[in-house]
Amino acid sequence: MRCPFCHADKDSLKVIDSRACDGDRAIRRRRECLNCKKRFTTYERVEGSVKLTVIKNDGRRVPWDRQKILDGLERACFKRPVAEEDLMKLAEEVEEECFATHDREVPTSAIGQMVAERLRRLDQVAYVRFASVYRQFKTLDELIEAAQSVIDARRFEDPSQGKLFIESPSPKPIANGEADAKPAKAPKAGRSKAAKE
Repeated sequence: MRCPFCHADKDSLKVIDSRACDGDRAIRRRRECLNCKKRFTTYERVEGSVKLTVIKNDGRRVPWDRQKILDGLERACFKRPVAEEDLMKLAEEVEEECFATHDREVPTSAIGQMVAERLRRLDQVAYVRFASVYRQFKTLDELIEAAQSVIDARRFEDPSQGKLFIESPSPKPIANGEADAKPAKAPKAGRSKAAKE
């Protein structure tokens, strides 16, 4: 392993934090390069025996590569306030879902849908960027429609938005015998009989 910034070899790398992640199926290590003093994160996991093939849009079949998902996410999140750990978690979730729901082959359209759905909740601008490539928008109207769908979904999912219609309180149940009883009439306004005399 080498430093991704200055390409120093493994002897110059120091592990400063190590913890389990991905449901205890992987180890996340935070490393610091003693040469350039920069930090980065690595993940260690057991290589699965089950191999998954990705079916491209043109019909080609290529081996599963999570790094391609991360590359697409990094492009979509360029200069956006999204943490690297959030992108790694998103890629892990998509990988888990693909391996759980597909036997040996998975189309790129299914992968793109999984990524887009999670990215929409993570960062709206990054989602529109990703969707513009994934869905291959041809007109500005398609881009505007995608952006509007994000805004509408946010309103629907955000509990702080409140309700459009306020439900009226349900009527109180009437006890037995009260239904037949007639309400007492209020006395008429005016002078009493004694006052008239």
